[in-house]
Amino acid sequence: MPGDIIARCNAIEECYEYMLAYAGQGLGGVEGSASSGQVRDYLQRAANAVSGIGEAYAAAITQDHTDLEEPSRAFLSVLERDASDSLAAIQLVLAQPAISSQLIDNLNASIHLRALLTDLFLIDEILKPQRVREKPAAIE
Repeated sequence: MPGDIIARCNAIEECYEYMLAYAGQGLGGVEGSASSGQVRDYLQRAANAVSGIGEAYAAAITQDHTDLEEPSRAFLSVLERDASDSLAAIQLVLAQPAISSQLIDNLNASIHLRALLTDLFLIDEILKPQRVREKPAAIE
């Protein structure tokens, strides 16, 4: 799997994991606080990673998995939609002057973000390079 995709997925997953911990802290989200700045950094990295992730997967499929180009076309549309919806939610949170634990908890609960994560887990499993795509030989 191309390094660009791995880096994007890592940024998204790291942000989600950080947000889980942040949500549990009960922070009020004081504007300019160190914790608010740190969650903003994670959110910005995730936003950068989400932007264009569908194209990155499409390119990887075209380059390394041509057998999946046709079957993956509809799914890549779903991935794009979920990425776009997740990006909109992340950008809305980033636009807030203060980011509370409750706000992050609500973002974590967003079906859009969860759908994106599930999409990534699914497509990563399908594209694993060590996966053998051959059918087992018939037992005679």
